[in-house]
Amino acid sequence: MVVSVLSQEAQAPPGRRRRLLILAICCLSLFIVGLDNTVVNIALPSIQRDLHAPASGLQWTIDAYTLVLASLLMLSGSVADRLGRRRVFQAGLLLFVLGSLLCSLAPDLELLIAFRALQAVGGSMLNPVAMSIITNTFTEPRERAQAIGVWGGVIGLSMALGPLIGGFLVDAAGWPSIFLINVPVGLAACALTYRYVPESRAPRPRRLDPVGQLLVVVLLGAGTAVIIEGPGHGWTSPVILLLGSLALLALLLLPWWERRVAEPLIDLRFFRSVPFGGATVTAVCAFSALGGFLFLNTLYLQDVRHYTPVVAGLWTLPMAAMTLVFAPLSGRIVGRRGPRLPLLVAGTALGASGLVLTRLTADSPAALLLLAYALFGVGFGMVNAPITNSAVSGMPRAQAGVAAAVASTSRQVGQSLGVAVIGTVVTTAVAGPFATGFAAASHVGWWIVTGLGAVIALLGLATTTPWAARTAAEVALRLDPERGAP
Repeated sequence: MVVSVLSQEAQAPPGRRRRLLILAICCLSLFIVGLDNTVVNIALPSIQRDLHAPASGLQWTIDAYTLVLASLLMLSGSVADRLGRRRVFQAGLLLFVLGSLLCSLAPDLELLIAFRALQAVGGSMLNPVAMSIITNTFTEPRERAQAIGVWGGVIGLSMALGPLIGGFLVDAAGWPSIFLINVPVGLAACALTYRYVPESRAPRPRRLDPVGQLLVVVLLGAGTAVIIEGPGHGWTSPVILLLGSLALLALLLLPWWERRVAEPLIDLRFFRSVPFGGATVTAVCAFSALGGFLFLNTLYLQDVRHYTPVVAGLWTLPMAAMTLVFAPLSGRIVGRRGPRLPLLVAGTALGASGLVLTRLTADSPAALLLLAYALFGVGFGMVNAPITNSAVSGMPRAQAGVAAAVASTSRQVGQSLGVAVIGTVVTTAVAGPFATGFAAASHVGWWIVTGLGAVIALLGLATTTPWAARTAAEVALRLDPERGAP
C-alpha cells in the first residue's frame, strides 16, 4: 500500500514551486560539471610546474575529461531512461564527487588524467539526464522553453566563471582545491535530488547499442590523440598512422552501422531536422572557440605576462560578467522570439573577439584585452540557450533525453577539438623551426576563433527559416507519428 501511494505521488504532476526547485537542483549539478570544464584551465601552469607536465600533457588534462563526457553522454541518457532518471542522476553525482576527490590527491600527471576520466564518467550521467528530467517536468511548451533557456544560461555561466573561481582557489590553496570544491556541492545536490526529484522512466526505453558506443569512443579518442600527439611523435610515425586509421575507420563505420540498428545510439533521423543539425554544428563551433580561448588565454596571461592565477582569473572578469548578463537574457529571448537573434549576436561577438585578439602582443594594452574578453562573454552567453532549445524543442518528449545528449556531446566534442586543434597549432608554431613568441604564434588560433564565430552567425540565419521549421516538424512526426512534436 505504501509503495503504491509513493508511486502515485511520484507520478503526480509537480506544482510550480516544486518544478522550479527541480530546475534549480538540475542546474546545480550542471554548474559543477560545467565549472570543471574550465576551472582547470587557470590551474594548468601550476599543474605543469608541480607534475612536470609537457604541453601535450596539459591538453590531455582538459581533453581526458571532455572526451569521456562526449563519449558516454548518449549512453548515459539511454541507461537513465531505462533504469530511472533520478537513480542514474544520483549515481552520477556520487561518482563525480569520488573522481574529484581522487583528482585532488593525484601524485602525478598520469593518475590525474585517469581520475579526470573517472570524473567525466560521473559527469556524463548528469547533463543529459538532468535535461530529460527538466523536459518531463515542464510540459507546457513556453514554460519548457524558458526552463531550457535557464539551463543553457547556467552552462555558459558555469564555464565563464571557471577561470575566475579557479584563480582564487589556486592562489589560496593550490590546484587540488579546484577539485575539492566539488565534493560538498555534489553531496548536497545528491541529497536534494533524493528528497525532491521524482523518479521517472521513458515509457519504452531504448535498447543499448554497444557497437555504436564503441565506434564513438574509438572515433573521438583516436582522432583527438592524433591531433595532440602528432607533433611530438611525427605525423608519419607508426603510432599516429595507426590511430588515424582507426579514427577514419570508425568515422566510416558509424553511420553505416547506425542505419542498420533498430534503436541506434545516434538516431540519424534527428539530423534531417535543420534546426537540430544546426544546433549540433553550432555547439561544436562555439565550444571549440571556448576551448581554444581558455587554453591560449591562460598560458598567455600566466606564462607571457607572468600574472598569478588569481590576477589571471580577474582579467577574465569581463567575460564572466557579460555571460552573467546575457545568458539569462538569451533564454528569455529564445522563449519569446526564437533563437535567430541570440545566434546572430553570439556569432558576431565571438568572431569580433577573435578578430581583436589577432593583434595580441606580449604587452598589449589593457583596453584591447578587456574588449576582447567582454565580447567573448557576450557571444558565449548568448549561444547556449538557442543550442539547447533548438536541439530539444522540436522532439517528442520520449526522445528529449537522447536529443539533449547529442547537444551535450556536441559541446564536449567542440571543446576537445578546440583544445586539441588550436592548442596544437599554436604550440607547434612556438616550438617549430620557424619559432616565434607565444603571443605572435597565438594569432593563427585567434583567426580560427574568428572563423568559428562567422559560421555560428551564418547558421543562425540558415536554421531559423520557415523551411528549417518545416523540416523539424517532419522529423517530429517521423519519430512519433501519433503525437508529433510535444
